[in-house]
Amino acid sequence: MMNVVLVGCGAMSRQWLDAARQIDGLTIAGLVDLDAERAKARAHEYDLTGIVIGTSLDAVLDQTRPDAVFDVVVPAARREVALSAFAHNCHLLTEKPLADSPENARAIVEAARQARRIHAVVQNRRYVANVRRIRRFLDSGAIGAATSIHADFFVAPHFGGFREEMAHVLLLDMAIHTFDAARYMAGGEPAGVYCQEWEPASSWYRQGSSASAVFDLGGGKVFTYAGSWCADGFRTSWEGSWRIVAERGSLIWDGHDLLKAEVVATGRDGLFAKTQPIDVPPLDPADRVGGHLGIIRDFMHAIETGTEPETHGADNIKSLAMVFGAIESAETGRRVAITQETL
Repeated sequence: MMNVVLVGCGAMSRQWLDAARQIDGLTIAGLVDLDAERAKARAHEYDLTGIVIGTSLDAVLDQTRPDAVFDVVVPAARREVALSAFAHNCHLLTEKPLADSPENARAIVEAARQARRIHAVVQNRRYVANVRRIRRFLDSGAIGAATSIHADFFVAPHFGGFREEMAHVLLLDMAIHTFDAARYMAGGEPAGVYCQEWEPASSWYRQGSSASAVFDLGGGKVFTYAGSWCADGFRTSWEGSWRIVAERGSLIWDGHDLLKAEVVATGRDGLFAKTQPIDVPPLDPADRVGGHLGIIRDFMHAIETGTEPETHGADNIKSLAMVFGAIESAETGRRVAITQETL
């Protein structure tokens, strides 16, 4: 059994609560939101009767004494929520991004370490089936080690609200999904980045809707990212469109169901080495999937066993460092090194 308080009852909280009610042994003990009526409405929507509802996380934690906190607040409030959770001896699962600044990210990770509490981030793209398949396929060595990873992300959502007023909106609010997936699939660690942002004439965002970045992932691996949140027509999947070039072949994934690979064969066809298709194996039964549901289950398992979840904060901060490195590069116009000191 695990009792949980969820803080932040905006639209994203529905994904968390949809997943939570599918898990036996997980009980929502309280809801917290600055708008008490919104929290009450969410409790009614999910038939959460007899729970504690409030506007103060500290007060609700004092009343409920839960095992864990689910953090679905805006990034600017994440540090305050984390420190409150750890002060009440709670484990913490947080929506991405881990924090709104490198300093706050480091403070949260350190606070979790000192409190000896499990702290993880909902990096749900890792729990997409084809992301798991790609990682396992590359680990098999079937086409050799990855040398370059390329991702395109072009969609044009009209969100309204805070996103359209944000600075660095694409990098800060969305790109971490793609950055983390690239780091995971290729097994790389970020070492440096050059990034440029721009605002197309047709954009309805204040700043940073379009960006292009080149990352050094160490070990000879390069990751290129091209993205826009105001590119109408021929939109990609929300997962992006991928090409991974390896020592003896390549893999492409359209972000939907198309996933295929080719490996170098014997002989040449004029100027080019011959290639042949190679199967990408189906999902392995051991691979964990399920988006928010899979991550929450892993989080609970980590608490029960005392192990670290895959997306624990001390690892996820490396993906966040890619975001803040890209932002710094875009602001300064220079390449930015990503080192242990900047994580």
